[in-house]
Amino acid sequence: MSTAAPRSGQPDQPSQSGGKPVKTNSGGHRTALLGAMFLMATSAIGPGFITQTTVFTVQLGAAFAFAILVSILVDIAVQLNVWRVIGISGQRAQELGSKVLPGAGIALAALVFVGGAVFNIGNIAGTGLGLNAMLGLDPKIGGGISAAIAILIFLSKRAGMALDRIVVLLGAVMILLMLYVAIVAAPPVGVALKNTVLPEEIDFLVITTLIGGTVGGYITYSGAHRMIDSGVSGVENVKQISRSSVLGILVTCIMRVLLFLAIFGVVAGGVALTSDNMAAEAFGAAAGEIGVRIFGVVLWAAALTSVIGAAFTSISFVTTSSGSPRTRNLLTVAFIFVCTVAYLSLGQAPQTLLIFAGAFNGLILPFGFAILLWVAWRRRDLLHGYVYPTWLLVIGVLAWLLTLFLGWNSLAGLTKLWS
Repeated sequence: MSTAAPRSGQPDQPSQSGGKPVKTNSGGHRTALLGAMFLMATSAIGPGFITQTTVFTVQLGAAFAFAILVSILVDIAVQLNVWRVIGISGQRAQELGSKVLPGAGIALAALVFVGGAVFNIGNIAGTGLGLNAMLGLDPKIGGGISAAIAILIFLSKRAGMALDRIVVLLGAVMILLMLYVAIVAAPPVGVALKNTVLPEEIDFLVITTLIGGTVGGYITYSGAHRMIDSGVSGVENVKQISRSSVLGILVTCIMRVLLFLAIFGVVAGGVALTSDNMAAEAFGAAAGEIGVRIFGVVLWAAALTSVIGAAFTSISFVTTSSGSPRTRNLLTVAFIFVCTVAYLSLGQAPQTLLIFAGAFNGLILPFGFAILLWVAWRRRDLLHGYVYPTWLLVIGVLAWLLTLFLGWNSLAGLTKLWS
């Protein structure tokens, strides 16, 4: 998105030049950080997010609450470090990678771009399914309309402001609708709370899947990149940066908890979810016909914000901070257009490509996170002399060790391509 100083047709705050932090007014800080926070959260809340949460709730019941808690703690450890390193340095992840190890930035950019492109086909498919459930539109028509909306956002003369506002608005809509369905479903909250700390069952595979789904691939960097592109960076903003990273994860957490409670209420009530679309079935069981329409709105909003987040972040990895904002916006438009053409031609992202991109996402997290932790530990020059907190580095390393396990598991996805 825009990285140039505000001028005619350019809405954002002053950008970075050569990685040097710049200052913005407090109002600009709040707006930029709110947009970045919701971009990270809504990027994590995509069609796969909804499907994942529904399937795991049906599988584990109340015990799924523990998996949510653990995944949130790991997410916070990762995002606290990612946002702080990128925010203080004022440089994108691939730019830091190139300064740490020649070629590392290019490799990271390639992984994010390829994974983001493939998953964006799935995101566009999700918008089509959302409008189908909401209004009865043909999924391909709905996908095309939704992609056009995303393209118009990036063609806007005030693209940065438009992006921030749309992700905040859609994020708020999703939370409010899920709150309504969760209340109507009347889940046994006491049982869920007990299982949050004393689970009846622990499924480590479910926990690792949740972590990969909320901080894997482009999602890891979406909010932080948007933040520095808006001109918010530097040591003087470290408290705001850290607070926003946690709040972004908590927004994701609230959405997942509300979705879990809605599905859990239906399952605990004795309803057997057996259809191919268990989430829509659960919404319908909880709130009748209006529940199905609400599901459509939630799915569409989740998918559209993921289209926006994937496009913005993927292009941010193949462009530079000093480049023309207009050029970046046009490249983002082209990215969405190509993904839309692929969806309209194929109907969905081919399963083989999704497996391939999923494996890429599993590799991106430990690789990219290792680069940022190295900057925090050994490259104070890239952080403008900032002394990185030891406690934050320690929890980051512990989280990184877990991402190595996730990455190793993701390689199993590649074997399916040739099995």
